[in-house]
Amino acid sequence: MLETLPFRTLVKIVILAIGLIFVFAYVLFQARYLIVGPQITMTDTLELKQNNRQVFLSGIAFNISHLWLNDRPIYTDAQGHFKEALILENGYTIATLRAEDRYGRETKITKQFVYTPASFADYQ
Repeated sequence: MLETLPFRTLVKIVILAIGLIFVFAYVLFQARYLIVGPQITMTDTLELKQNNRQVFLSGIAFNISHLWLNDRPIYTDAQGHFKEALILENGYTIATLRAEDRYGRETKITKQFVYTPASFADYQ
C-alpha cells in the first residue's frame, strides 16, 4: 500500500518547501513597517520649563502619509526628518505631534512646556 517516493521527487518537494519558506520570510520582512504602523521618534529632549519663547521640535517620522503639529500640517524630508518651530504662550503649552499612515492608523506624541520669561524667572 505505502509506496516510497523516488529520491528525486523527495528532493524536489524539499527544495520547493524551503523556497516557499524563504519567500514567506522575505514578504514578512518587507511588510514589517506596514504591520507596525506610523512611528514618530523625537531626536531632541526638551525641558519642561523654558525661558525661550520659541522651541524647535525635531525628530524622525517613519511610515507616514501625514504629519501634524497641533493640527497644523508639517513636512518631512526624504529620510523622514522634521524640524518645526513652536511659539510658546505665557504659562502652560501643550504640543501634540500626530502622524497618520495611508491606512488611517494614527500615533501621537504630546510634549508639555511651561514658559517663564527670563526677566520673570530672575525674580523667583
